[in-house]
Amino acid sequence: MLSDVSSPAAMAALVFGLLVSSTLPQFAFCITRHYTFNIVQHNVTRLCKTKSIVTVNGKFPGPRLIAREGDRVLVKVVNNVTNNVTIHWHGIRQLRSGWADGPAYVTQCPIQNGQSYTYNFTITGQRGTLFWHAHISWLRATLHGPIIILPRRNDSYPFRKPYKEVPIIFGEWWNADPEAVISQALQTGGGPNVSDAYTINGLPGPLYNCSSKDTFKLKVKPGKTYMLRLINAAMNDELFFSIANHTVTIVESDASYVKPFVTNVVFLTPGQTTNVLLKTKPHYPNATFLMAARPYVTGQGTFDNSTVAGFLEYEHPPNHSHIKKTTLFKPTLPPLNATAFVTNFTKKFRSLNSPRYTATVPQTVDKHFFFTVGLGTSPCPQNTTCQGPNNGTKFAASVNNVSFALPTTALLQAYYFKNSNGVYTTDFPANPTNPFNYTGTPPNNTLVSNSTRVVVLPFNTSVELVLQDTSILGAESHPLHLHGYNFFIVGEGFGNFAPNNDPTNYNLVDPVERNTFGVPAGGWVAIRFLADNPGVWFMHCHIDAHTSWGLRMAWIVQDGTLPSQTLPPPPSDLPMC
Repeated sequence: MLSDVSSPAAMAALVFGLLVSSTLPQFAFCITRHYTFNIVQHNVTRLCKTKSIVTVNGKFPGPRLIAREGDRVLVKVVNNVTNNVTIHWHGIRQLRSGWADGPAYVTQCPIQNGQSYTYNFTITGQRGTLFWHAHISWLRATLHGPIIILPRRNDSYPFRKPYKEVPIIFGEWWNADPEAVISQALQTGGGPNVSDAYTINGLPGPLYNCSSKDTFKLKVKPGKTYMLRLINAAMNDELFFSIANHTVTIVESDASYVKPFVTNVVFLTPGQTTNVLLKTKPHYPNATFLMAARPYVTGQGTFDNSTVAGFLEYEHPPNHSHIKKTTLFKPTLPPLNATAFVTNFTKKFRSLNSPRYTATVPQTVDKHFFFTVGLGTSPCPQNTTCQGPNNGTKFAASVNNVSFALPTTALLQAYYFKNSNGVYTTDFPANPTNPFNYTGTPPNNTLVSNSTRVVVLPFNTSVELVLQDTSILGAESHPLHLHGYNFFIVGEGFGNFAPNNDPTNYNLVDPVERNTFGVPAGGWVAIRFLADNPGVWFMHCHIDAHTSWGLRMAWIVQDGTLPSQTLPPPPSDLPMC
């Protein structure tokens, strides 16, 4: 049992295995890895404030989950806190293991206080960086950690093996309880209070008051290549990240290899992961370099306008005098509203599409969908005043004007046992029911409908989905995450999608493959995927304020005809509602 998988020794032993070669067949190396996640309260001090937070095993951020491609992973989650809990393994395909996906009231009922549930899944055809996080309310603010998927024992990276690998997870810190923050927002109908700091590996860094001692430091040697496993686990903010006087080479996104390219700034939406290679300077530079992250902002709401920083520090050569003062270099980050940079950056991503790692883009489409995504309003309860766009409304968000209401039982259970009556309906609109000029002057009526409607797809349906931002309450980028699948981003643009012209510019050769991608503010994105994984799969904005307001929906993918194309029965310890 890997009781302390985040220890340096365990990590070193596992990574060392990459060097070991053998003549045994690949499958002989696939093993079962056991983890125990105890959900416990733990006191943590940041920004001179001590508070009790919900953690895994008393760690913030939580422990690393390390496995190889092909391994089976069993994670026993034991809930010792009063909050209901679920854990989502963000980006894991969950082929025929939908019961282990984790979103509350979608694939499972929550794990209640004193209960446990064992998530059981196999990592198939994926290698790189993903992350796990709570998937109920706003608990993921403190319940999150890296998933590190190493190649199979005899496989290598499609680039030179780095000297060292370092997970860097970006988060957000509230002095208040995040659960109280979203609860108050939903009650008043206003926007939720913003966070008090961003964090790198749980540390806010020296640019915040009373925080210099809580600073992440990456110590490096000259002339080496380090792989930084970047994860944006922030709740509500897309982020720019840069290291002063250094460039990085991007080699992987969302656990899929990409054609390498060099950049001095990395952009990540919440839910995205990116592996980058950092080549250190050939000689000791007698300098310290600030690494920093701050938000990319497109909406009209308030946001945490602050910067998290850490230090890149070179090890002193053996005979170097420590007295000499080093210079501190600071990075230049794009402006907060740098949409042109984000557009140019995201368009550089291309699937590696080598003979070993092919891009299996659906070339034909069985079903076309067109979804608008954006904000809207809900009416205020009678005889109350709300803090939404006006006194009589609350903020809401929707897909095709449907604000998705989570049921009180899990959709997957209702579907599997054919008990859908009163839980969900299968009439989610494939296109907007009331078309309008989506990026022009918004309509006067901004009210959304509120229901639990899903799309049903036959097994192996090839799908093209166009996601269109709207200007209702202001155009804003929306990072959409699809559970249970990767998808190919075949096209993107600004303004309204033009169905007769835009598809002629699609990239159907080597588009990037991701599980989370930002719909541009005032624009659209086209994705394709093959519905080859039976189950119920959540799709939602990964900005949690928008998810809480209803920017979410679900796909049901039916069983195929073969046993290998069907969803197995639920495990015996599946929590009940």
